[in-house]
Amino acid sequence: MTHEPPSRAPEGGPMTTLTTTTVLDVVVPVHNEERDLAPCVRELHADLTRTFPYPFRITIANNASTDGTRAVADELALELPGVAAVHLAEKGRGRALKAVWTASDAAVLAYMDVDLSTDLAALAPLVASLTSGHSDLAIGSRLARGARVVRGPKRELISRCYNLILRGALATRFTDAQCGFKAIRADVARRLLPHVEDTGWFFDTELLVLAERAGARIHEVPVDWVDDPDSRVDLVSTAVADLKGVARVARGLVSGRIPIADLRAQLEREPLEPETPGVPAGLLKQLVRFAAVGVISTLAYLLLFVSLRGGLGAQGANLVALLVTAVANTAANRRFTFGVRGRRGAGRHQFEGLIVFGLGLALTSGSLALLHLFAEPGGPAELVAVVGANLLATVLRFLLLRNWVFRPRRTAQATS
Repeated sequence: MTHEPPSRAPEGGPMTTLTTTTVLDVVVPVHNEERDLAPCVRELHADLTRTFPYPFRITIANNASTDGTRAVADELALELPGVAAVHLAEKGRGRALKAVWTASDAAVLAYMDVDLSTDLAALAPLVASLTSGHSDLAIGSRLARGARVVRGPKRELISRCYNLILRGALATRFTDAQCGFKAIRADVARRLLPHVEDTGWFFDTELLVLAERAGARIHEVPVDWVDDPDSRVDLVSTAVADLKGVARVARGLVSGRIPIADLRAQLEREPLEPETPGVPAGLLKQLVRFAAVGVISTLAYLLLFVSLRGGLGAQGANLVALLVTAVANTAANRRFTFGVRGRRGAGRHQFEGLIVFGLGLALTSGSLALLHLFAEPGGPAELVAVVGANLLATVLRFLLLRNWVFRPRRTAQATS
């Protein structure tokens, strides 16, 4: 069955589905699957014919089978319209997917395992999120809320541990890397596939990590999934290969060998840093860094306050401790929290930081003065009062530093 090249919509937008060209290409990678191949392809073909309203193709990617898989694949391609067979001399699921996806003319590229462990009812929502232009890559997830899974405790434990390793080592956010039920927009695949090195089972995990780091939108579809008891996957060797893949990708990300910045630019997925007045940029990251600086500053403040309390009194110790930590705090937040470097504007930042410090001093001094009206100086109550007031002053300091002292437009003007 021949197809003309599809008419593609602008990258990132909804796809043009009113066409006679191929919209969806579902790849079924197989190695020595002569028994399961025909039932899988027939069921998949019948389901797509009944439910999918656009032209589709099913591509059997036979990678180095030594049994009768090739003959079965060729017979299916002759019998069923829209079914094609591709034969590769080398083994590897990742190698097969990369070869077929790279050569495909379809707008959406998908794959599923030949055992059909995943209910085909999930295929329509998987593809819909891509054809609508909402997402760049879609995955079936056995760990997302709403999924229904039947499998043994051994595989359940291995799957959850693997995803925990991914979250810890590569800071991933997707829930299920290994479910053999995924789809990707062809325009996104063209950007990512050249950088995916694995040719085996780690292929789709590596693809997901690169996609997420590059800012691609990943849609997760909860699936019904029933374990195949006859699966021939070697869990031990696959786990070892996956761990090696995790280490390799982590090194590539740290060293810069994987060009994430270039991929972000190609996919037009630069980090959101809005310039709209009143809309904060990078708030979560700044809060985390400000909190870290604040913890260190508070500990330094308490150490100085306790050390100076005996010689200067509560108010004097509070003044000196706040002044010293305020200068250090402003310098640290200038560099690490708000990313302002260079000496230009540093004097103004410190001056305005001292104004912020004055407000903090008023809060803490006021709390001490109020406390001393009702209790004797010294003791735990005094420490509780200054800590509480200092926490309130910290919140005020963040808001003023962010929206006044280190406000992006003012900072840009000062450092330009």
